[in-house]
Amino acid sequence: MKSVQTNPFVIGAYAGSHYFCDRERETDELIQDLMNGRNVVLIAQRRMGKTGLILHTFHQEKISKHYNVFFIDIFATASIREFIYAFGNAIIDQLKPRGRKFLDQFLQTITSLRPAVKIDALTGEPTLEIGLGSVSSVDTTLDEIFAYLNAADKPCIVAFDEFQQINHYAEKNMEALLRTQIQHCPNARFIFAGSEPSLLVDMFNSANRPFYQSTFTLHLESIPLEKYIEFVKMHFCEHGKVVDAALVEIAYHSFEGITLYLQMLMNEVFLLTEKGGTATVAYFEIALTSLIRKQNFIYQSIFADLTERQREIIRAIAAEDIAVNVTSGEFVRKYHLKSPSSVQSALKGLSGKGMVSKTLDGYVINDRLLKFWVKRYSV
Repeated sequence: MKSVQTNPFVIGAYAGSHYFCDRERETDELIQDLMNGRNVVLIAQRRMGKTGLILHTFHQEKISKHYNVFFIDIFATASIREFIYAFGNAIIDQLKPRGRKFLDQFLQTITSLRPAVKIDALTGEPTLEIGLGSVSSVDTTLDEIFAYLNAADKPCIVAFDEFQQINHYAEKNMEALLRTQIQHCPNARFIFAGSEPSLLVDMFNSANRPFYQSTFTLHLESIPLEKYIEFVKMHFCEHGKVVDAALVEIAYHSFEGITLYLQMLMNEVFLLTEKGGTATVAYFEIALTSLIRKQNFIYQSIFADLTERQREIIRAIAAEDIAVNVTSGEFVRKYHLKSPSSVQSALKGLSGKGMVSKTLDGYVINDRLLKFWVKRYSV
């Protein structure tokens, strides 16, 4: 994989094992489960690094050499048709580098699809793409996609990211459809990754649900602090820079060990540190202020679209970091909220927008950088 030369704290992409911190135990566990014929539910809160773990696992020789791997992000899908659209395009994208022979095999199996031929704007080469209009019969196309997986030249591993999204489809039979297909597809193993634990636990552990007891579960927690300090120091050292361990520790606790925000903060600190220089504790505040400033316009726009009650509850949650007993009289009085019922209504709207989540400990703002912005700039 092409190396990263400028900033080693990569954000939002998998750049290779050298830029991937720890997760050794989780990677080994995931590999062992898949190689032993187990389907896996991978649960992690948002931005903890579950996508990175899947892609890292796919790049390990035990997997990359012996399996066909497909990664399908279904977060933006809203129906079975859109699910199939994402599924088919993911397979085509994975097969393109392998040559025309493998694409032809796929298209010969998926006869119900009619991919469009488009010209790549950069290379001028023709490319295949499945559009929503290409899916004429969802049942037939789903049958054919799984038939292709079952007849593939190597065993397949299919990862569905944000799998809980199928709960929101208008069609209510998606779980049963997929469970039936998976039961009849011995040539493939599946990873069901998601960031809403309560939904996923219910899907895979309720006796009245199709996926009941059909998987093993892997819960992804924060990278251990000492491992992340070691990782940061190594990359600073490789570029002729030094970082104070206390700075990394402050960042870790401030962002609750959530991988994306740690990477964002350390990416900014690395940028601010001159070659031969040392990033001290003071760099945390400088870097955080810089990140918030860069997001200021976006956060202002987001806040402007909220109702007054939603803004009030967002401020209250930000002040608490983790808000408990949010409908209690004490909480309502403390933050001058209108009423417990208005709090419930505001939380429902904010949850629907993906802005807050209810954890085992209480309500949190999903975007931890937004939390800092609210504390500083929201009035």
